[in-house]
Amino acid sequence: MERPCPSPRRGASAWVAERVGGRCVSLGLMSIVATVVILLIAALHVYILVLEMFLWTGPRARAAFGTSPDFASQTKALAANQGLYNGFLAAGLVWGVVASDPVGFQAKVFFVVCVAVAGVYGAVTASRKILFVQTVPALIGLALVLASR
Repeated sequence: MERPCPSPRRGASAWVAERVGGRCVSLGLMSIVATVVILLIAALHVYILVLEMFLWTGPRARAAFGTSPDFASQTKALAANQGLYNGFLAAGLVWGVVASDPVGFQAKVFFVVCVAVAGVYGAVTASRKILFVQTVPALIGLALVLASR
């Protein structure tokens, strides 16, 4: 039977110590906050997937993206393709959260950087609003992931 993990030192940043893959892992406050932010970014991209793949011609998606009914109808297939890519970003972020390190860390960094780059591109080519909806949260997530390492 495995022994329980030792309690973190007094004043240490670790909140939780648990066994993962046979070894003790400490989850500090920064790591927990980073994980929550990464999951929120993933949830945002699942929401964008739903808007672009399934609700593109409806009033909610048209209001979110500022499109007319005619334009939405003409671009439905393109929007669905774009939504699928947002789903890939969400899946990659979730993979980064559930995978053990070093793969989990690397996946989180890679996919959150992809989100930031996509946000910058969208801000330049489509709407500045994307910078604040997508890029800023991604950069915050990246900073938290790197700080939690």
